[in-house]
Amino acid sequence: MPKNSKAVKRELDDDVTESARDLLSNEDACDDSFKKSSLIIGGHDGDGKPRNVEEGGSDGEEEEEEEERPAWNSKLQYILAQVGFSVGLGNVWRFPYLCQKNGGGAYLVPYLILLVLIGIPLFFLELAVGQRIRRGSIGVWNYISPRLGGIGFASCVVCFFVALYYNVIISWSLFYFSQSFQQPLPWHECPLVKSQNSTDVVPECKKSSATTYYWYREALDISDSISEGGGLNWKMTLCLLAAWSMVCLAMIKGIQSSGKVMYFSSLFPYVVLICFLVRSLLLEGSMDGIRHMFTPKLEKMLEAKVWREAATQVFFALGLGFGGVIAFSSYNKRNNNCHFDAVLVSFINFFTSVLATLVVFAVLGFKANIMNGRCVELNSNKILGLLANGSETNLIPNHINLSHKVSVDEYHEMIEHIKSVKKDNFFKLGLQSCRIEDELNKTVQGTGLAFIAFTEAMTHFPASPFWSVMFFLMLVNLGLGSMFGTIEGILTPLIDTFKVRKELLTVGCCVLAFFLGLLFVQRSGNYFVAMFDDYSATLPLLIVVILENLAIAWFYGIDKFFEDLKDMLGFTPYRFYYYMWKFITPILLLVLLGSSFVQLIMKPPEYSAWIQSEAKEQIVGFPPWGVAVCFSLVVLAVLPVPVVFALRYFNVMGDGGSGGISAVSYKKGIIINETLAPGEDDDASLLRAKTTPSEAPSPPPANGIYRKQSAGRSGPEADAAPNGRYGIGYLMADMPDVPESDL
Repeated sequence: MPKNSKAVKRELDDDVTESARDLLSNEDACDDSFKKSSLIIGGHDGDGKPRNVEEGGSDGEEEEEEEERPAWNSKLQYILAQVGFSVGLGNVWRFPYLCQKNGGGAYLVPYLILLVLIGIPLFFLELAVGQRIRRGSIGVWNYISPRLGGIGFASCVVCFFVALYYNVIISWSLFYFSQSFQQPLPWHECPLVKSQNSTDVVPECKKSSATTYYWYREALDISDSISEGGGLNWKMTLCLLAAWSMVCLAMIKGIQSSGKVMYFSSLFPYVVLICFLVRSLLLEGSMDGIRHMFTPKLEKMLEAKVWREAATQVFFALGLGFGGVIAFSSYNKRNNNCHFDAVLVSFINFFTSVLATLVVFAVLGFKANIMNGRCVELNSNKILGLLANGSETNLIPNHINLSHKVSVDEYHEMIEHIKSVKKDNFFKLGLQSCRIEDELNKTVQGTGLAFIAFTEAMTHFPASPFWSVMFFLMLVNLGLGSMFGTIEGILTPLIDTFKVRKELLTVGCCVLAFFLGLLFVQRSGNYFVAMFDDYSATLPLLIVVILENLAIAWFYGIDKFFEDLKDMLGFTPYRFYYYMWKFITPILLLVLLGSSFVQLIMKPPEYSAWIQSEAKEQIVGFPPWGVAVCFSLVVLAVLPVPVVFALRYFNVMGDGGSGGISAVSYKKGIIINETLAPGEDDDASLLRAKTTPSEAPSPPPANGIYRKQSAGRSGPEADAAPNGRYGIGYLMADMPDVPESDL
């Protein structure tokens, strides 16, 4: 063979991007020395030792890979973590509201359809990429394509925004929980105010209700507008400190600590919901509420708004785009059946929403029955007053005796009789119809449902303090389960990328979030919670998930992803997912994004303000600075995507900036040109990478990538220069700025 410069070509089937272990495992099984080698990536661990990222070998390679990465103690712990993250406060107070608003039982049809078309495919996708690449959101999308690495940073920003205000809701629940150990409950009756001559009910409470007054005045001490800060609410500040302390202590050791907490925080809400359902079914009027819920209004299904709201609820119910799903799944073994997990958790989430809706409507039916009884009593007294004047003797049927308590049916009979007698003058009498359906049609959502409507209903429960304690403890646990996933969506990517200590990062993140969260516990804080809830997550998360879907289906390649899934799961997923990921789901998400943009443009930013003098809520627009903040939240959340893309595109940031596995680029099937020294045999040079004294050693790669021979090896092979010259057909490190999906 000629002993001069020549090209050594190795042709392979396709171009892929693989982790270091995949490269080693794909080599010739006969090359023992290669199988025993390991890839070291420049840098050292906390003890000053080189980081051994991947070990070769066919048996036990899953256990040898990334030994320092924690793992779930059991499959049950992992499922509970995913369920705890996906099942949150929205299942209790938003899904019932949407069900009531959008056609009752008919709403379940579009929700289930969109759960299958959007929810499960995207949830499966996030579980799969996290489990396959074993990194947080930053590492995952940097691995798929460095130019799309901003997707992971955007997820972290959104998670941080959501964590800021979500923990405030937990602090509200903690406050009500602490106040529930009283008999009667402090929001049972309106407080009295003493004047010089008499004692009367507080006017603000008299105009609204006891529970409404307690929420706005005692708990929040709310101001009249977002522009009136009013100083800190010290009670809520202490509760916020307690909430962040709980999150910090649960997360400080990672999944080793938070995983154990999940056994309680994920299971306890189901115990409470079942207890509430059994108890409420024994109350008068509960079946009226459940019947109202399941009475389908099929005409609602023809409205585009119903489908849009169902898609949005599916999207947020599963926690898509936050990075928490990816972070949790990254601690799994690579052969875990994540498809089964995706379907299981999705339907657990759906049935939890239905269970919570049953409980809510049963309790609201009981409350509506009580309010309707009061309405009948009040209007019966009005009719009795008309009869006492003597001018109206024929207003009621003869068989009804107003000296006794009038039933609802008797009252409705009287109303119909009065309408027939008075005809055009009926409305002047000021009598109400007092129908239970009118009470149930009063839509209440979010904090209004939990802290006003539900608390008012519980004041009529026997042993009301016990049920109040259970309810707010359930809200705390639901909130904490979601918070753990949200914080994990921040910590895991940052730890994987920057190699910082988990304890220090956890404490630092919680302390920073607490001080920023003081914005939400001033007197106008509730308005900022509404602002962040409406604008910091909805649009940014939609954009993030669309980019995630496109990154896998079109940049990385759907066929390549299916091969990864087959290798990981041991079977090929249903072809259904192929068409969902590549066509149907992206189109549906783009339609949802477009409709959200239209709604944002058509409807100016506004919020519901509590007007103290009138004792009622009023919809008002944000001031100019508030509108600027609303749009700034959207821009800041998605800004990392174009910034990282531009930095990568113009080579300002190298593709290997993180120094982790995702920093290593590989390309199969390329030509490696090697200049052979005089007298060097071609084959020997490929194996030994032999150099002569006159030959200057090649500089090491920029990221310090080199092969370390296994212990016990000696001779020329052990002294091979760390310059990647092994003739294995891979070009390593220092690649030009090319997305890994194109390699």
